[in-house]
Amino acid sequence: MALSLTHQIGAISGTPIPAETGSNTAGESSATLSAAAVWKTPVTSIKCKVSRQGQDMEAISPPVSPCRSPSPVFGGIRPDLSVACRAFATAELEAALAGEDMAAVEAEYKAGGRGAAGEKGKGVPVYVMMPLDSVTMNNTMNRKKAMNASLQALKNAGVEGVMMDVWWGLVERENPGVYNWGGYAELLEMAKKHGLKVQAVMSFHQCGGNVGDSVTIPLPKWIVEEIDKDNDLAYTDQWGRRNYEYISLGCDTLPVLKGRTPVQCYSDFMRAFSDNFKHLLGDTIVEIQVGMGPAGELRYPSYPEQNGTWKFPGIGAFQCYDRYMLSSLKAAAETAGKPEWGHTGPTDAGHYNNWPEDTPFFRKEGGGWNSSYGEFFLNWYSQMLLDHGERILSAAKSIFDGQGVKISVKVAGIHWHYGSRSHAPELTAGYYNTRFRDGYLPIAQMLARHGAVFNFTCIEMRDHEQPQDALCAPEKLVRQVALATQQAQVPLAGENALPRYDDYAHEQILKASSLNIDGNSGDREMCAFTYLRMNPDLFQADNWRKFVAFVKKMKEGKDAHRCWEQVEREAEQFVHVTEPLVQEAAVALMH
Repeated sequence: MALSLTHQIGAISGTPIPAETGSNTAGESSATLSAAAVWKTPVTSIKCKVSRQGQDMEAISPPVSPCRSPSPVFGGIRPDLSVACRAFATAELEAALAGEDMAAVEAEYKAGGRGAAGEKGKGVPVYVMMPLDSVTMNNTMNRKKAMNASLQALKNAGVEGVMMDVWWGLVERENPGVYNWGGYAELLEMAKKHGLKVQAVMSFHQCGGNVGDSVTIPLPKWIVEEIDKDNDLAYTDQWGRRNYEYISLGCDTLPVLKGRTPVQCYSDFMRAFSDNFKHLLGDTIVEIQVGMGPAGELRYPSYPEQNGTWKFPGIGAFQCYDRYMLSSLKAAAETAGKPEWGHTGPTDAGHYNNWPEDTPFFRKEGGGWNSSYGEFFLNWYSQMLLDHGERILSAAKSIFDGQGVKISVKVAGIHWHYGSRSHAPELTAGYYNTRFRDGYLPIAQMLARHGAVFNFTCIEMRDHEQPQDALCAPEKLVRQVALATQQAQVPLAGENALPRYDDYAHEQILKASSLNIDGNSGDREMCAFTYLRMNPDLFQADNWRKFVAFVKKMKEGKDAHRCWEQVEREAEQFVHVTEPLVQEAAVALMH
């Protein structure tokens, strides 16, 4: 019986649809979901309230790390249907429309085989972040049917590849040196089957415990046991609050983890990954992003959301009060001939949710940040972070050198209070960036020494969308980072900090990725862009239509002088011809 798309959706919208479970090897189903949960209107507003001393104001949400991004994929209902439907429909379309029309669609929307770094002046390849729980706690692939269908859909949309977190807390969970790659082996083979490239993230951080987190993946059990024995292995603030997202870099070179140093543990993990997936390196796996802190970013955990400790747009707090960090501070102060500066960090830098002008240390006039002591402390604090990055990059380069993969490092887009003199939130995170000092050039230069890619977030944000009384300026921040990478001659890649499906965000990403700084970028573009994230909202009909057009425009590059409306019309053709097969795909999932 022929039904219109509206009737097809209505016919299945109240029907329990079986959904596979990780334990079902036969592909049969035991869990159920209602298709009504899938076909939903996208959120029309992404505004949130930010508070300052009891006053509420409307603002766009702050950057959320991949581990902090809410995703309905992980809720009690598994809304995988629309993802799978669209992908299966694409497969049927290819079989049904043999001839010139289908060939044109394939030629127009299927991705090429370029690597992670792309080519100058040839457009920007788009990758898509996979769900946080793509591999289960039992080291198996999660939602295999939906994952397979989703990857097929992404490939047909012209996406270059996917980014996946390779969780330390899953692979080396039980015992040191014992690695279980099971689920990742399945996932990587599936990506290879679909012709998708992979950016593999060495995720040495904890996932979970922050607002919006819907999956919890702690550090390995044996690491947690060691931290329980010695709490100073965890980052600590001046009030004694411990942060267990990532091991304190203060003990990087000390054998505190059952005879190994943290850097040795990271190195051994990467070497085991390289050995196990050597056959995919340089072909399917084209990039290794090395996690260096909370949320996988090179920074201190200065703005933790757990238990409401920090709220946007607070300045955060320094994380240098574990005994290993304090020992280093003491030694640095003695070397500088100022032993009195080595007893503690700043005590007048306020609390997590203060604003710069609320504190003696960060205020613009006479602030401690601009004093001799402030310069000493901030130099030490930021250099410790740079040294941490240097150590891990040296290890990664020695392991992956000559294997055809790029190495990248992610840096956080901390744009709030960017317009202030002190840039307080950046300082507490470890980026010594003020009105009088460029804090991103030293990071870019460090990455350049190792041939690594500088990966930066908040690429989709526009200044006027952010609360101006908090002096937010993401566009100006992105411009500064672009200039720093240009000067250091290091490739720049980007990510969006928040899930966005609107044209305004897409246009901002296109603008930022072109790297047209003062109209003088030559043929330089971002080497890659990674889109947050693969979830049911991405595959909602209107969002999917816009996304396909966005991917095509990114691939064409800044020298392709075609209007956005024309590309959208072409994308509409692709989306339209797949829609009639949605019901058939839904029925296939039911069985």
